[in-house]
Amino acid sequence: MSERTQVDFWFDPACPWAWITSRWVLEVEKVRPIDVRWHIMSLAVLNEDKDIPEEYRERTRKTIGPVRVLAAAADKYGEQVLGELYTQIGTRFHDEGRERDRATIEDALAAAGLDRELAAALESHEYDEAVRRSHAEGIGLVGQEVGTPVISVEGNAFFGPVVSPIPRGEAAARLWDGVLLVAGTDGFFELKRSRTRDPIFT
Repeated sequence: MSERTQVDFWFDPACPWAWITSRWVLEVEKVRPIDVRWHIMSLAVLNEDKDIPEEYRERTRKTIGPVRVLAAAADKYGEQVLGELYTQIGTRFHDEGRERDRATIEDALAAAGLDRELAAALESHEYDEAVRRSHAEGIGLVGQEVGTPVISVEGNAFFGPVVSPIPRGEAAARLWDGVLLVAGTDGFFELKRSRTRDPIFT
């Protein structure tokens, strides 16, 4: 039996690009010996001290609620519930385009087999310290100039990849192999081009 590699994935459920990357990593899990461990990070925390347009700042402020709910769920049940809860929230936010309100969060919690009352964390500061702690752990691996997602595997951490649509099957595996090759190259820092399409979730 081959040894499996742990992959740590930091996400904010509001980000459509992180959602696509997360679905890609789940595709990779089917064809490569990896196990994904999920962690929260926050676009609101990332951008709170940055010089950004006020409209964007206001949008990112609103993203912290669902992250708080994920933190509350991890506190009550353990971090092992984060992957399924992220799937339920992300499916509703991105694939179904539902309102990002308490009713949607309660529905996602119920679908994940968790207490619907955890949705109360949307408006609570009780879990903000846990959010900041997890966020700092992830962003500390890659620096403040990037966002979500952050992936760490075998001592190498990176932002992204940003890709659309979701690579499936062997295409997912090829991208994974290539990303690991690049990320494992000593002194490699950046590879980027302008996005020419919107997120494609199917």
